[in-house]
Amino acid sequence: MKQYFGVGLGMLVGVAIGAVAVTGLHAQGKAQVYLITEIDVKDPDNYAKEFAPKAQATIKAAGGRFVVIGGVAGVGAKPITGLAGEPPKRITIQAWDSMDAISAWYKGADYQAALKIGEKYASFRRYAIEGQ
Repeated sequence: MKQYFGVGLGMLVGVAIGAVAVTGLHAQGKAQVYLITEIDVKDPDNYAKEFAPKAQATIKAAGGRFVVIGGVAGVGAKPITGLAGEPPKRITIQAWDSMDAISAWYKGADYQAALKIGEKYASFRRYAIEGQ
């Protein structure tokens, strides 16, 4: 009888540990949210000097990270290759933990101050999508 009790208890403990592990893995696997920004840069030199460094600093400070920076006016920007239609002059793709994090960054005073500068040199089109 004690043998069955020990086996049963071992199985129960194993199931509990497995459930905790699966829950932890599920939490780690939460999909990121991607923010895509298409930018029509009108003054690349001033955009690169006055806006891009400030905007990038606010993004990094708020927990966003760049996946892609492409086009004109910026350090480390890769060329954009159009396949169909006219590509934007500049594009960024950022990864964020949540839509709330994007919203807090975008509405924050630091980014809004930088954006006032950026809007002198470019127009922006932004959209976000949750990843897989």
